[in-house]
Amino acid sequence: MGSLGPESEALDEGPFFHGTTAHLDAGDLLTAGYQSNYRPEVVMNHIYFTALADGAGLAAELAVELTGAGASPHVYVVEPTGPFEDDPNVTDKKFPGNPTRSYRSAEPLRVVREVADWARLTPEALQVWRGRLALLLADERGEIIN
Repeated sequence: MGSLGPESEALDEGPFFHGTTAHLDAGDLLTAGYQSNYRPEVVMNHIYFTALADGAGLAAELAVELTGAGASPHVYVVEPTGPFEDDPNVTDKKFPGNPTRSYRSAEPLRVVREVADWARLTPEALQVWRGRLALLLADERGEIIN
């Protein structure tokens, strides 16, 4: 498990990013305890983030697709306020190691600032992701490691 404490070595030095549809300000805290975008019946025990701005951008754009009308994607630089670990939903389950540099924490993330320099999906890529989301949401066996 990663940590911000001096006794243990961090998994990644960051900077870290979180993608969402929420309008946030510097100093706001992102916390666990909300419904999953992918499985609304699941209340998440962790808050997720990545060390890749474009990965957070993808998450923000997918959140827009799942939220719908009027939502817009936002990517924020965030700081973990406590220990964090590799995201087991992608690490080793779908990708060897952690090439997506994806993490999760049960502790809040502090918003540092919003960023604008992340790669937006092309209309073609967005259409591909819509198809993937439809399959994911239709698959009752799709599990979130919570």
